[in-house]
Amino acid sequence: MADWNPSLYLQYGAERTRPAVELLARVTLDEPAAIVDLGCGPANSTALLKQRWPSAHITGVDNSPAMLAEARSNLPDCSFVEADIRHYRPGRPLDLIYANASLQWLPDHYDLLPHLVSLLTIRGVLAIQMPDNWMEPTHVSMREVAYEQGYPDRGREPLPGVHAYYDILTDAGCDVDIWRTTYFHIMRSHQAIIDWVSATGLRPWLKELNQSEQEAYLRRYHELLEEQYPLQENGQILLAFPRLFIVAKRQP
Repeated sequence: MADWNPSLYLQYGAERTRPAVELLARVTLDEPAAIVDLGCGPANSTALLKQRWPSAHITGVDNSPAMLAEARSNLPDCSFVEADIRHYRPGRPLDLIYANASLQWLPDHYDLLPHLVSLLTIRGVLAIQMPDNWMEPTHVSMREVAYEQGYPDRGREPLPGVHAYYDILTDAGCDVDIWRTTYFHIMRSHQAIIDWVSATGLRPWLKELNQSEQEAYLRRYHELLEEQYPLQENGQILLAFPRLFIVAKRQP
């Protein structure tokens, strides 16, 4: 798959950073010494961690060279590592593992989350935010177009769900705070919605298509979005975007 595009991703930087701010607000650690930002992207989330805990050793982890180049440029005083989240091993136990809009790309959360908890210090925190939009029209329509045009399912898996995450993390020895928030982003057009998802959720669906196939896919996708997202009185569109938040503290 082509590398991530930091400029396209940050086109809606304020909207993408807002959940990171709200997740961080629920982390009650005083002076964590070792922090890892899993799936740090261009470091918009890492910057929040650095601002709150300037003396902590903060490492950003991502598998995108383009995102990491942007991150290093934005935060030269932080460490950044190119690695798959599933295989990353820190040099010491961590006080905070922060994962903003990254873990939804990975399978097997029944194994992944206990593994991440095992990397924490006692009373260390695993803080997670994930888009929970698998059943939203943006993502249902991606699957519909692929089915209509004869392409295999390339989308990410649905999340296990609130009750499953609670059980996974309490079984792993954590106190768990879990909640779900739906944001309503104001979009200027249906094309703007495509621009939004092109930086993230739409990428796997287009990766194996040639230019003409991509154009046909996007034309049909645009038609379905027009059916699903009506215009407001002022011509804008409200894009519902549910997100799942988890703060899990490892207990003795």
